[in-house]
Amino acid sequence: MENSRRKFIKQSAIFAAATYAGTMGMSAKSYGRIIGANDRVRVGVVGFSDRFKDTLLPCFLNHNKELNFDIVGLSDLWNYRRDLGIAHLKEKFGHDIKACRNNDELYATKDLDAVIISTADFQHALHTIEAVKASCDAYVEKPFAETMDDAKAAFKAVKASKQIVQIGSQRRSGENYINAAKFIQDGKFGPITAVDLVWNVNQPGRWRRPDLVAKLKEEDIDWKRFLLNRPVEAFDPRKYLEYRLFWPYSSGMPGQWMSHQIDTVHWFTNLKHPRSVVANGGIYTWKDGRRNWDSMVAVFDYGQPDTTDGFQVTFTSRMQNSVGDVGEVYYSNGGELNLITNKVSPKGGLKEKEAAAMGLKANLLPEFDLSKTEIKAATGANMGGDALTSGHMRNWMECVRSRKTPNAPVEAGYSHSIANIMTNAAVHTGAKAVFDEGKQEVMANGKVFKY
Repeated sequence: MENSRRKFIKQSAIFAAATYAGTMGMSAKSYGRIIGANDRVRVGVVGFSDRFKDTLLPCFLNHNKELNFDIVGLSDLWNYRRDLGIAHLKEKFGHDIKACRNNDELYATKDLDAVIISTADFQHALHTIEAVKASCDAYVEKPFAETMDDAKAAFKAVKASKQIVQIGSQRRSGENYINAAKFIQDGKFGPITAVDLVWNVNQPGRWRRPDLVAKLKEEDIDWKRFLLNRPVEAFDPRKYLEYRLFWPYSSGMPGQWMSHQIDTVHWFTNLKHPRSVVANGGIYTWKDGRRNWDSMVAVFDYGQPDTTDGFQVTFTSRMQNSVGDVGEVYYSNGGELNLITNKVSPKGGLKEKEAAAMGLKANLLPEFDLSKTEIKAATGANMGGDALTSGHMRNWMECVRSRKTPNAPVEAGYSHSIANIMTNAAVHTGAKAVFDEGKQEVMANGKVFKY
């Protein structure tokens, strides 16, 4: 029933006792609240982005009526997009939506339970801290963080809270990826020998917003609030709207694309980060003033620390030819696990003739279809968005109610952030980047990497 609001449990004092609550000023609703089965979950939107409008919202709408979720407010720094977002949400939900100029106004909303965060890449970690400080659960887009300072602060804040945080690594809610993880973790694939991550497009307009850039005036936004903890720069509408092209507001390819794919490596292997990363690339085609590369290759060494065992991962991405498509291919001595075709096959495996030459036996994997097993993801009625994100959004919504750990918890975001930041360090220094486990810092040329 909608009038049945919050339910506080007896253990509230235990949750409230954490030092974090005192230092971050957490409100009473963080004290162990459990949302009842009939309570409507009230959600706020942090950033009326294209990603939210075109994918996250349709996926939310696939499940919100069944799970009794509602959107009640929207925060966006730009009045133009804020007005567009309010009108769009009013049409979808049939009721008024609170318009907020910033997140302070959003979190002042009475009885706000959760937020969906899809702001600029560099803002995700800091906006997650704001959310859990306000005792809100959060669905936060990737990359989780692009500096270790932000990653560590956000990880600490989430772990000190009792909030449900789902990182937008939607492969973790995909049937084919769940089956791939099980196939590898059950030992059926054999030791991984290599992984190819590929993300190729041919889209001159990718991440560009020329029509919107022409509309944006400095007086229409809070530029200082947008920058958060990044170095002060003069107002630039391109950096606000086309941030994916401009370091340090985004790393571009690593943060936007690689973070999805490298997360599968961590998930499938239970390894937390690479041992080292090198990278090369450049701006070869789209010379439009961008700072981030339009073509790159990063090479990762993975394995247990202080051992020679392991495997190599390559991430290849280009923006001027789409041959190779988008996907992940895992290799073992017995064949390949291909998440573009969703097939396990003996392709490339050790054949009888070659094995016999060294007194070995053939090693060829059986054929296996990763998309056709008994594991089924609940997706509900599909009204829009993609199947992976729809399943991922539903998983978060269900976990908001059950308080169970979601498919992509903050640990997943922290791990992909380390790999992402190591890649950024290799890109911007030209050196081999490594990770100092004790300091939890990315190192390049013997120095801690910041920007």
